[in-house]
Amino acid sequence: MRTIGKRSAFLLAFVLAFAAGLVFFLYEYVVDGADWAMQPYNNHLTAGTTALVNGKVTDRNGTVLLNVENGQRTYAESEEMREATLHVVGDEGGNISTGVQSAFKSQLTGYNLLTGLADLHTEKSGGDIQLTIDADLNQLAYEDFAGRDGAAILTNWKTGEILCMVSMPTFDPANPPSDIETNDDYTGVYVNKVLSGQLTPGSVFKLFTTAAAIENLPDLDSMTFHCTGSETFNGNEVTDVSAHGTLSFRDALAHSCNVAFAELAVQIGADKMTSTVQSMGLLDPFEIDSIQVAAGNYDVAGASEDRLAWSGVGQDKDLVNPAYMVRLMGAIANGGVPEKLHFIQNATGDLGVGGTFGQTEDDERLLSESTANRLRDYMRYNVEGYYGDSTFPGISQVCAKTGTGELGGEHNNNGWMVAFSLDESTPYAVAVVVEHTPEYGSQSAGVIAKDLLAAAAQKGE
Repeated sequence: MRTIGKRSAFLLAFVLAFAAGLVFFLYEYVVDGADWAMQPYNNHLTAGTTALVNGKVTDRNGTVLLNVENGQRTYAESEEMREATLHVVGDEGGNISTGVQSAFKSQLTGYNLLTGLADLHTEKSGGDIQLTIDADLNQLAYEDFAGRDGAAILTNWKTGEILCMVSMPTFDPANPPSDIETNDDYTGVYVNKVLSGQLTPGSVFKLFTTAAAIENLPDLDSMTFHCTGSETFNGNEVTDVSAHGTLSFRDALAHSCNVAFAELAVQIGADKMTSTVQSMGLLDPFEIDSIQVAAGNYDVAGASEDRLAWSGVGQDKDLVNPAYMVRLMGAIANGGVPEKLHFIQNATGDLGVGGTFGQTEDDERLLSESTANRLRDYMRYNVEGYYGDSTFPGISQVCAKTGTGELGGEHNNNGWMVAFSLDESTPYAVAVVVEHTPEYGSQSAGVIAKDLLAAAAQKGE
């Protein structure tokens, strides 16, 4: 009897393991079946079928960015537009994993969960995808970058639509350069920095320190700071671009005073700084149309006082992602709750398309309403009292923050600007970073950001 019992237990364990394996396989098949089907080692299955024909990717205005017909891919007519939209559309080799051609294979190929790539119809349309992207805005950003590295994203913060998404460096997908693997000019070209970048933020991080100060220092608005151009923490100096003198808090933010924000980070403390950054979602990856966006970084566990001080001004180990930063702009503009970002407007095809696209939907709360409203007011004062409304021609009620992330030595700086318009007739938010620039954020990223905001307002999308 004991032997029978052992055999029964073994058989039961085997059946349970088999069932668990089957469930796992079916889950993976549903989730990743399209990727399996389109792997290079399955070319013998796709060759000669119509599974790879007849699909288009267009921008929000119907401009064709990619057309697949009879297995042949053609891109936008303009070379500049092809390069400007590369990281959205993707490349034929699938090296840009977040591009439409890779991330949405099933919609473009006509892959079907039940039949795979089997040719059940005499004519298949594959799948057409319309983006929320405006190709003209992408081209404008591309031209403003003028060959410099970086990333730019512009959104409608009321709807969550991504209107512009550009990553630099780039290349022409219709004529890929032969030296792309060896030429240093193309380092990182397969990465969409808007979605996958993790970049030193400099003073745009002061928005996080401000949020932590709002939530932990009830007398913040009555505090004053005296800046002589530097201050010593734990034997090490935190330096500033100049001596700002005596400042109120809002003037400290407007003048982006490093000394003031270093003092604030130390006063708030590592635990409360970390708690605020976590609650704002910086440390958690999130998704845009099922594509995972890189998390940021803030790590001051056990940090010395000087490290904590530098972390409060956006240096030390601080890293942020451009798509997250524009998401944060949407949260500040919208009372703490951003709309979910998306760049796929709709997808169609005669085999049916999985997923629901193009819907406006609340994202998770990143800030309390009161904290969001105070951040909004401070950022508005940055423009009214420091940058000047004339900095943003063609659009009104802009709230903004610049940043210059110091990379050290010949690497120069990351120049940043994040901004949004409070005017609900022009509800645009922008995040721009120019990498390895000798200029400040206002001089580099600021030019691109203001051009994108003005162009979007003129288009009225």
